[in-house]
Parts: sequence; structure tokens; C-alpha cells
Amino acid sequence: MIRKILIFAIFTALFSCSEEKTVDINAEKMQKFVIDISNYARVYDPDFIIIPQNGIELAFNNININDGLNSSYLKAIDGFGVEELFYNGTYALDGERLSMLQHLKLSKKIMVSEFVYDNNFISDAFSKNYNEGFIAFVRNSSNYNYKQIPDTIPYENTKDISNLSLAQNYLYLINSENFSSKQEMINAISATNFDLIIIDLFFNGEEFSSTEINQLKTKANGRKRLVLSYINIGAAEKFRYYWKHNWKLGNPKWIKKKYKGYDDEFWVEFCDKEWQDIIYGNDNSYMKRIINAGFDGAYLDNVEAYYFLYNKD
Repeated sequence: MIRKILIFAIFTALFSCSEEKTVDINAEKMQKFVIDISNYARVYDPDFIIIPQNGIELAFNNININDGLNSSYLKAIDGFGVEELFYNGTYALDGERLSMLQHLKLSKKIMVSEFVYDNNFISDAFSKNYNEGFIAFVRNSSNYNYKQIPDTIPYENTKDISNLSLAQNYLYLINSENFSSKQEMINAISATNFDLIIIDLFFNGEEFSSTEINQLKTKANGRKRLVLSYINIGAAEKFRYYWKHNWKLGNPKWIKKKYKGYDDEFWVEFCDKEWQDIIYGNDNSYMKRIINAGFDGAYLDNVEAYYFLYNKD
């Protein structure tokens, strides 16, 4: 996952013309990838929710806010996930992304995950997001990797959450290391009233079943909620079911670049057919497994691979 995003307006100031063209072309390929994933999932469930995380500039033609909204891309997705908008440890407003989101919030749900060093910042992080009409999840230093269930639920309610627009809060819990079993994790989530849950498809390598996911779709107060599965579409992860023992950087050729800060992840040539077949389009694909498990939607991480593949840093 990307923890701190450079937006395209900054990228272009640093790039040569040829590098800018490469980014533009690959942004279009990522837009198509997300659209194709969405179209595939909605064959099985017309209401299947698709939320890309970060890379919000993909919502605009030519990834430029001045060129208008990309209607095909927006039709394929239901909202935007964003990390570290107002807080990245301490207050660090990303004004460029905020400007984009202020355009996008008129038609899509905005979900922001903030990170704070000091628990005294938690209240302000929530306030800044909800004042903009966004829903927020705020994690502290002990929960940097999304492994804890916070005690605080902003705007806790007794509504049935039948679609994304109704969600007023969410839980982002994709690291299961604090739980000894799937059922312990299920019980802990079931005891909460979060409107929307983001979890991984797997618990210690074992997929959640549709029966188990169905247990999570009811809040502690008896009302319904939504459950989404995290999926990394821009980077390959060595701990996933699809990873083969002889794979490494450059083998297969679409494993392109080390992911700085994450030893078990590699940026991939996401438009390569072999990688796309891993993600969607067949019964063994990651998306089909998510669909079979009964999730209400998918949370697509690393859509900004279109940039990081070619960034020289």
C-alpha cells in the first residue's frame, strides 16, 4: 500500500516530456484495467462495489483536473479510497488531492484513512474529513498496518447500510496478526457497529467462506452493513496463493520493480495478460474468489502503479 502519494500535478513538474507521455499512456491502461475488473465483477453481481485506493487523478481525462471527469472510469467505480489526506503522522494537508476530492465528492463516496502519531490528533483528523463530507478511518502508530479495531466509531448509527452512499464510517482491518483464528476475528468484528468493513480475503492463507463473510454483514445492533475485500492490483505479493516458488524480480518478466519499504511486494506490469488473468476473468482469479466468498465489493489497492513503475526513485 502507498502511504504517501505524490499527485500528478507534482509528477509533471519533475518529468521530461517522454516520461510524461509514458505516465499518460500507462494511466489510460490502468483506467482500462479498473474498468475491466468492474465489468467482470458486475456480470455476477450488478451491485458489486468497486473502490480504487489512491490514484484519484485517474478520475480525470488525461489525469488532469482541468480536462474534466472521465465518465467511463467514474461509471465503473463507486467511490475513492485515500490514505493520508490531512494527517501523515502530524498535520500535513495534501491540498492538491483535496481539491480533486472536492470535485469528486459530488458524485462518489470518499473514504479517507488518516495516520496520526499522537492520539490527540484523532479527533481533529475525523473532524477535518467529516467537515468535507468524507468518511474517515483514523489509525495511530500501533495500528499503522491496519491490524486493530479502534474503540471509536464516528457517527455510529442504527441504519441498515444497503449501499455505499449510506455508510457513515468504516473499519479498515486487513492485517489479521492480532487474532488466533478466523472465528475470533469474525466475533470481534461482529461485536462492532461499523457501517462498512474492509478485510482481506485470506486469514493466514485460508480464504474466508461465504458463510463466514455473511456473519460479518450484520452489525452488533442487528442492522445490515457492507463488507469489502482488499485486493492489490498493482503489485504482486509473495505471500499470496498465486506466487510460485521460482518467481523473483524479472521472472516472470512482468515483475518489474522492487516496492520500496515492502520486501514481499513488487510492482508489476499490470497490463500484462498473465497478471490480469491472476486478478480477474476466470474461475481461479482473485476477483472470482472474492465474488464466490460473498463480499459486497472490492477495494483496489495500488492503482497508482502506472506511475511508480517508471518513477526513477
